[in-house]
Amino acid sequence: MDARALLTQVDKDLSLYLDKIRHCVLLLDETQLWWRANPRSNSVGNLVLHLCGNLSQWVLAGVGGRPYARHRSAEFSADRTATGAELVERLAGVVAGCREVVAALTEADLAAPRTIQGYATDGQRALLHAWEHMSYHTGQIVLIAKQLVDERTEVEFYPQHKRE
Repeated sequence: MDARALLTQVDKDLSLYLDKIRHCVLLLDETQLWWRANPRSNSVGNLVLHLCGNLSQWVLAGVGGRPYARHRSAEFSADRTATGAELVERLAGVVAGCREVVAALTEADLAAPRTIQGYATDGQRALLHAWEHMSYHTGQIVLIAKQLVDERTEVEFYPQHKRE
């Protein structure tokens, strides 16, 4: 995959992941949004905050050069600090910024060495990390939402495959 094709796919998927997260978060009431399966697990609210922090650190700051001071432990310790709508709005703003960064990247930007969160990497690997990371946590959020809303509302992103 050439650089422009990669950047186009990352841009498309960031938007897709955001749409899935938005759909699921807005199905949850405040109790469900901050529910944890056990003390070692994360709530949907924590995962959204974590995505905001990770994307901001890796894409906005690490690749895009924008200032950002991350407080990673606060992403996981938060409890009922925001509504679902507020979390979605915050994540949407971060994703919009990431998409701006991605749209402006060149092959030289992708090849440039960087150190992010203590890891020696380059622009392409940093972007791939954030892309994969958002995919991973989107899947967790979808799973938790499906478990919590049960049969009250169907969470189905690929209805075209229902009959397969």
